[in-house]
Amino acid sequence: MPIVAQSTETTDWVSRFADEVIAESERRAPGKPVVVASGLSPSGPIHLGNLREVMTPHLVADEIRRRGLTVRHLISWDDYDRYRKVPAGIAGIDESWAEHIGKPLTSVPAPKGSAYPNWAEHFKAAMTGALAELGVEYDPISQTEQYTSGAYREQVLFAMRHRGDIDAILDQYRTKKAPAKKQQGQKPVDEAELEAAEGSGAAAEDDGSSTAGYFPYKPYCGRCEKDLTTVTAYDDETTELTYTCSACGFSETVRLGEFNRGKLVWKVDWPMRWAHEGVIFEPSGVDHSSPGSSFQVGGQIVGIFGGEQPIGPMYAFVGISGMAKMSSSKGGVPTAADALQIMEPQLLRWLYARRRPNQSFKIAFDQEIQRLYDEWDKLAGKVAEESVLPADAAAYARAVGTAAGELPRTPRPMAYRTLASVADITAGAEDQTLRILSELDPEHPLGSLDEVRPRLDKAETWINTQVAAEERTVVRGEPDAELLASLDDQGRESLRLLLDGLDKNWSLDGLTHLVYGVPKVQAGFPSDATAKELPPEIKVAQRTFFALLYHLLVGRDTGPRLPTLLLAVGQERVRKLLGA
Repeated sequence: MPIVAQSTETTDWVSRFADEVIAESERRAPGKPVVVASGLSPSGPIHLGNLREVMTPHLVADEIRRRGLTVRHLISWDDYDRYRKVPAGIAGIDESWAEHIGKPLTSVPAPKGSAYPNWAEHFKAAMTGALAELGVEYDPISQTEQYTSGAYREQVLFAMRHRGDIDAILDQYRTKKAPAKKQQGQKPVDEAELEAAEGSGAAAEDDGSSTAGYFPYKPYCGRCEKDLTTVTAYDDETTELTYTCSACGFSETVRLGEFNRGKLVWKVDWPMRWAHEGVIFEPSGVDHSSPGSSFQVGGQIVGIFGGEQPIGPMYAFVGISGMAKMSSSKGGVPTAADALQIMEPQLLRWLYARRRPNQSFKIAFDQEIQRLYDEWDKLAGKVAEESVLPADAAAYARAVGTAAGELPRTPRPMAYRTLASVADITAGAEDQTLRILSELDPEHPLGSLDEVRPRLDKAETWINTQVAAEERTVVRGEPDAELLASLDDQGRESLRLLLDGLDKNWSLDGLTHLVYGVPKVQAGFPSDATAKELPPEIKVAQRTFFALLYHLLVGRDTGPRLPTLLLAVGQERVRKLLGA
């Protein structure tokens, strides 16, 4: 039965791409599963920018599944790429690791202390776990397994037979003149692309040219395992290939029809896979948009293999807002696993779903995460009230679940900033946390902290890993007698009004009304007077009153929201610190 594009009534970017992909799949491969693809290189921590390489096709594939169609999302692990350089900042890694440069990533030892057999598996593991938590359904392909098993043998031999045609395409983009002198710190386009491609499907390697001619295949040395090899001869009839290694001096002649220790150079390898796997949709980073980039050149080379270039957008960069250095083993690069320590999968999915691929955005590790959560909770409320725009409703639906069902969620999602404040004040003491959170809404107390998990755990991790020690909240042990003694009549009256109202207003809403109401009452207005009914001076009085409370409770000008802070400190201790 032919595939029919059935666009939803939304106007979100995912639906539009799904329409295009379904139509293109029917044109190229009618009756077959739709194929979308991503590529990841486990050369180091797989960062949040690389996650866009996965989330863009995942969201499109999931929309196609929601329409009842069969789709495969391939994730190629480029674990047969060369180990290009010793990464900085990873625990246990020093310059001695340079001896492994040029080997396949699966032949490099894992960082010290790792439970995994090699470098590639070590860095794949964290990403694999994060993708499972994010609900990403995919078919993994190990390029080490593909090449060493001979799965690409026919494609390799085909590329060698057509090396002249491939070379002619590549020659259109090779530099004809000496490169212009670059400014300090600036990279030439080719070098910049190789750097950017690392971790997103590409390997830093040459294009296969040598003094003996052009060969699109690069053997790994039979003695030292490195790819610092040069093909010196090849016979199309016998498939005999001779190479030498500049690293160890080894040389040998092998039959490429039986030899599985090497790979096609990247600009040939990628389009070969497009044709071999029948990829319809695969996005690529903006680094691939320059003339002569892998994606542009691949669009021509793929025709030699009898395929077509996938459709797919160039995706913009993903920035990071204020990440503290969580661990020296991370290499300073925040990963999906890092983000999922401090935010629920739904929020992280939403950040990728709500922005078009060509729009850049930032993922917050600083105080901005509280505002993002407020925005997310507000959206959830609008969805429940059915007062949300269609595109926003679609992004929300894609965030909370997949075609397979909803992701696990926090049963009672209290405000993230409130949970973070409580976790800050209680230092993780569960009995205190349960008491405070129950007092937020006395009419509906918590029966267990499980009702606010995992959001509570994420907020607590954020406090412990991303908030500097000097910014943490420490409640005074004893009253500030000097400050209390220095108060004028108005200051003492403001504290009396607050203390008199504690019993009656001991809940989050009640205390909010109380702390904002005290300066109003002192100025002769009702405590429930609105901003429109009040002179501007009231706001100044409120700020002065709030600063006084913060100084008396935590010894600073600011702190967590006062109603939350008061509940956390407890009524008896509040009375003591405020000089009752």
